[in-house]
Amino acid sequence: MPTVRHGRLERLPTPASRHVDPRPVDVWLPPGYDGSRPHAVLYMHDGQMLFDPTTTWNRKAWEVDRMAAPLLAAGQLRDFIVVGPWNNGKQRFAEYFPQAWLAHLDGPWRQTLAERALQGPPRSDAYLRFLVEELKPAIDARYATRCEREHTFLAGSSMGGLISLYGVCEYPQVFGGAACLSTHWIGGYERNDVVPAAARRYLREKLPVPETVRLWMDRGDQTLDALYDQAQARVDALMAEKGFAPPRFVSRVYAGTGHEEPAWRDRLPDVLTFLLQPWHTP
Repeated sequence: MPTVRHGRLERLPTPASRHVDPRPVDVWLPPGYDGSRPHAVLYMHDGQMLFDPTTTWNRKAWEVDRMAAPLLAAGQLRDFIVVGPWNNGKQRFAEYFPQAWLAHLDGPWRQTLAERALQGPPRSDAYLRFLVEELKPAIDARYATRCEREHTFLAGSSMGGLISLYGVCEYPQVFGGAACLSTHWIGGYERNDVVPAAARRYLREKLPVPETVRLWMDRGDQTLDALYDQAQARVDALMAEKGFAPPRFVSRVYAGTGHEEPAWRDRLPDVLTFLLQPWHTP
């Protein structure tokens, strides 16, 4: 069980699911949480990488509690909790790669992706159904949450960035925004425009109305992130064409950073203040 410095961490009883294999789900409750007032909910993928670097495979983590607690104490964020479903190991790519993009790939690319990366049938639509139909109702029943879409967000990095954006596009009535860090547009480990072009064709059809969501995108310029430059620039152009602009859409480059949890940890305060601005009830 990971440990946190601020607030407390709970592990849900392993939820039975019709859609995905069982996996741990960790829930971070901020300092002072007592169930007396409702909180927004941030669903973050790769839950095993979010809190405690001593428990992760690479000894690195987002350290969400350490990044969020000072901002909450300073009144810079609305009250929120974090829900972290763990990824499913070897099926991570299949669960996080947007299933609908496959229809926009030509046959050879689709076959190659299926054989080398998906290693079986795509699973992202099932994963999103798990989040929406099973996990979210369980969270809203167990914790004091604001269940409306305006208070429900997704966040993730790399493949987690892809599934976060896909979730907002597929379920705009459920999720009011997403943070997509170091988004893995290229689908592999070589710069290409085939997979990003499939993404853009999907996004052109499925992006929600700009005024209804908050979308954060970013990348570094080192290691794997350096290969996202062309793809992210073309996505940014599409977003502008579709009417996405500040303050509800942001795309940033963090120079000198690469594809790893410490980079995402360090920019998490920017992400949180973008998604979770204090809520003022009229």
